[in-house]
Amino acid sequence: MKFIVDNWMLILIALSSGSMLAWPLIRGTGGGSLTAQGAVQLINRSRGVMVDVRNAEEYAAGHATGAKNVPFDQLEAKLPLAVKNKTVPLLLMCATGARAQRAVAAAKKLGYEQAQAVAGGLKGWKEANLPVEKA
Repeated sequence: MKFIVDNWMLILIALSSGSMLAWPLIRGTGGGSLTAQGAVQLINRSRGVMVDVRNAEEYAAGHATGAKNVPFDQLEAKLPLAVKNKTVPLLLMCATGARAQRAVAAAKKLGYEQAQAVAGGLKGWKEANLPVEKA
């Protein structure tokens, strides 16, 4: 007990720094989303498929190189046609990541268990200096 009383300041610093380190784990760091670099690794190593869930106009203005376009409102009908293999990693992207997070839930209901959202969407993709093409 004397140790705790004598070193309360050090214990407080250790607890606060530990909680700061643990915060991303507690918060969920993007709710199952992965970084742009992580997406590239899944594409290269596991033959992951990038699907852009923005509408056709947004997609035509610029999208991640190699991404397929399946608008969010047509996901249920068109995703099984665009990505037949439900066992490959499915990487979902939108402008900022919000629609892609909702699309992950929809894709998992369709049987795509490895569906993940790309954190930050196309904005994060561009910030990571990854290639973008126009339709």
